[in-house]
Amino acid sequence: MSAASLPDKAPLIVIDLQTGMFDGVHEPPIHDAPDIVERTKAVIDWARHSGRKVAFVRHDGPEGDPLAPGEPGWPVWPALGQAADEPTFAKSVRDAFSNPTFGDWVVGQGAGAVVLLGAQTDFCVAATVKGAMARGLGVTVVSDAHSTLDNASESAEQVIARHNGEFTEAGVNLVTTKALVGG
Repeated sequence: MSAASLPDKAPLIVIDLQTGMFDGVHEPPIHDAPDIVERTKAVIDWARHSGRKVAFVRHDGPEGDPLAPGEPGWPVWPALGQAADEPTFAKSVRDAFSNPTFGDWVVGQGAGAVVLLGAQTDFCVAATVKGAMARGLGVTVVSDAHSTLDNASESAEQVIARHNGEFTEAGVNLVTTKALVGG
C-alpha cells in the first residue's frame, strides 16, 4: 500500500511513545528505540506535509507507575517533536478509543480511517487497532514503526512479527515507513 491509496484525511495516531518507553529508567527502552524514533518522525513529517492531522495518545498509569501523570516517564518523548497544535489524548486502559474525546476527534477528521504506530505492539497498539475496527474505521498500521519489549516466551521481534501477521489477517493495511513516506 502507498500513501496515495489512503483516505486523504486519515489522521496519524502516535500511541504511547512516552519518555518511559525510551529513557531506560524503569524498564529497558522498547525494541529498536532509536530507529522507532526516526521512523516515527519521518511518518509525522509525511502526515504534516500531506495535510493530515497528527494526534498523540498518552497512557496515564496509576499512582506509583512510571507512566503516571507527572512522573518523569509520562510525557510524550520530546525527540518526536510534537507541534503545539497536535493534541494529546489521555487513556488509562489499552484502547485509545476508550477516551470518548479521542473517538470524537477521529470521527471529526472525516476520513473513516486512521494510520497507527507506537507502543506497545502487544498491548496498546493491538487494542487500539481492535477499537478502531470495532468502530468501522479503516486501519493502516506502519509495520516497522510500532514496538514492544521481550516477554517471557517471545523476543520483541517475534511479538512484532506475530502481530503484523494478526493485523493482516484481521484486514488491517500494513505499510512500511519507506513505502508510506516514499523514501
